Amino acid sequence: MSSQPRRTEPVATTGRIRVLHVDDDPAVRDLTADFLERVDEAMTVRSEADPRTVLDRIEAEPVDCVVSDKRMPERDGLELCRRVREAHPDLPFVLFTSERGDDVAERATEAGATDYVPKDPGVDQYELLADRVREAVERRWARGHHDDAEALFGTRPTA
Repeated sequence: MSSQPRRTEPVATTGRIRVLHVDDDPAVRDLTADFLERVDEAMTVRSEADPRTVLDRIEAEPVDCVVSDKRMPERDGLELCRRVREAHPDLPFVLFTSERGDDVAERATEAGATDYVPKDPGVDQYELLADRVREAVERRWARGHHDDAEALFGTRPTA
């Protein structure tokens, strides 16, 4: 794995947001990928069943955001988040889980998750998830441009 986090500019250069969705349930993986791509045409969703292979997958394929379930047999989603955060500190990571409560949100934040979206019945959850993914990716992209300007001009641009 490289020591430098991969930086991508999905909206500016490719027009796509590349999402890696991690869930051990094949039905949930398929449904989530289908709905995210329907809700936001800019999203391309790739799925992964085994959280232990996510870091290798990120190295092999450009990814703009990881969306992960919390409860998985091979590796807990919070542990996965910590590992992704160590290797790719700026990569957005959204926990998408049926577990609820302030405790889950707090533990997700402590693990370094960018956001937490609870799974709910119905399709509204996918619109919320797509919005949160897009916001996280666009914030990352904007920060990258601010960092570029600071390196080039010696100061941060003002908003």
